[in-house]
Amino acid sequence: MEKKIASALISVFYKDGLEPLVRQLHAQGTTIYSTGGTQQFIEALGLPVTPVESLTSYPSILGGRVKTLHPLVFGGILGRRYVDSDRAEMQQYGIPELDLVVVDLYPFQETLKQTSEEALIIEKVDIGGPSMIRAAAKNFRDVAVLASKDDYAGLVSQLQAQSGALSIQQRKEYAAKAFRIVADYDIAISNYFNSDAPMQMIGGGATRHLRYGENPHQSAQFFGDLDSVFTQLHGKELSYNNLVDVDAAIELIREFETPSATGVTFAIIKHTNVCGVAQRSDVFAAWTYALAGDPESAFGGVLVCNGAIDRATAAAINEIFFEVLIAPAFDADALELLQAKKNRILLQVHESTLPQQQYKSILNGTLVQQKDAGNFEKWEEAGGRSSTDAEHADLAFANLICKHLKSNAIALVKNRQLIGKGCGQTSRIDALRQALEKSRQFKFTLDGAVLASDAFFPFSDCVQMAHDAGITAFIQPGGSIRDKDSIAYCQEKGLALVMTGQRHFRH
Repeated sequence: MEKKIASALISVFYKDGLEPLVRQLHAQGTTIYSTGGTQQFIEALGLPVTPVESLTSYPSILGGRVKTLHPLVFGGILGRRYVDSDRAEMQQYGIPELDLVVVDLYPFQETLKQTSEEALIIEKVDIGGPSMIRAAAKNFRDVAVLASKDDYAGLVSQLQAQSGALSIQQRKEYAAKAFRIVADYDIAISNYFNSDAPMQMIGGGATRHLRYGENPHQSAQFFGDLDSVFTQLHGKELSYNNLVDVDAAIELIREFETPSATGVTFAIIKHTNVCGVAQRSDVFAAWTYALAGDPESAFGGVLVCNGAIDRATAAAINEIFFEVLIAPAFDADALELLQAKKNRILLQVHESTLPQQQYKSILNGTLVQQKDAGNFEKWEEAGGRSSTDAEHADLAFANLICKHLKSNAIALVKNRQLIGKGCGQTSRIDALRQALEKSRQFKFTLDGAVLASDAFFPFSDCVQMAHDAGITAFIQPGGSIRDKDSIAYCQEKGLALVMTGQRHFRH
């Protein structure tokens, strides 16, 4: 059932992209009602517009807080044309039919990013906008609603193709999007007032329809504002799996300070696990040592660095196949070299605030938890000796890496380079066996290396096996009823053992 748009109410905060829509509505003979700045914008185009206050006989009052909250406005939106009594009341009270509502919302989330002043934030809590959007969406059988400037161009095309009319299916689709936009807006406001217990925001930005999900037979979408996190400089569209690995890579690299006395950190991610990471004085060396940790697994991986990519490093990286490279900056000649392959994804990461909660859909509900923040709660030297300065640095480094491996996880580190790792194993001793095998595969010597475990050692077998391989220092959270077994072994053999009190399970 197509319905011609004979009248429209337009009241928007953002005017960019609005002109073509207004001109299309005027060209097809639509009566346009508007308020405030939007009314002035339309008048400046030289097009006729009816002020809402001439309809309601009330001006904008209370500093603009009340403009459209009036029965003549909401009656025109909510009136059911297919109900005789509604039509009779609309005629009785002189309520005009409104066929299209174009309304966006005050920039509440943008204001949060710009200021912490409560008075300014509160004034960006929109009242009339959400009310009109919800009313129009509820009455989609008769009214079309646009709640996003992203839809202006699409509506213009539809009106041009359909002689100024919209089908009921199109109106319902706009209604569905409008309800989601308002829901996300309300959640953002609720989270501001309930910062200690925020809710999940599903929309929160543009919707990306991905090629497919984790596997080709699964459909997928991304809801959010990726542009605030990074700028894509080159390459194909990011896939579901790309985004999952990019998230893992950015979360990992944020554990390390920007290049300073500790140097540049470079990491390689594969299926969200770290397969190579190193910290060195310059980006080329950091890349070289990160790759050396497991050059086999690096194939098709996601690369991330907290330093600028120069041409020498780009040339070295260019020798392998990878999916994504993430960095805060790229030298011009490095970028030119890396862009030679059209599908290669290059992302320039920004400083941004990421959510501190994690959500997981399970059964018929959602699990919510705080992110695993920090490295250790305490640094208790419980072994046969204290860790040396070099071991201390490696142990702290290894513990952060282990935090980003799937449990059960073991990380072997020497001179701030990952030289072996075991992850996703059903027993800790198997994770250690895997880590030792990886180190041997790539000809690393473990003499003087350190070991991190994401959870406690249930028995002393792990420290014994690792010590036999040459490892001299360990870091683990502790908490086992048999901690004393591992402690006693380390004390007997003169090994360093640090107890952190902070477990880092990752499932």
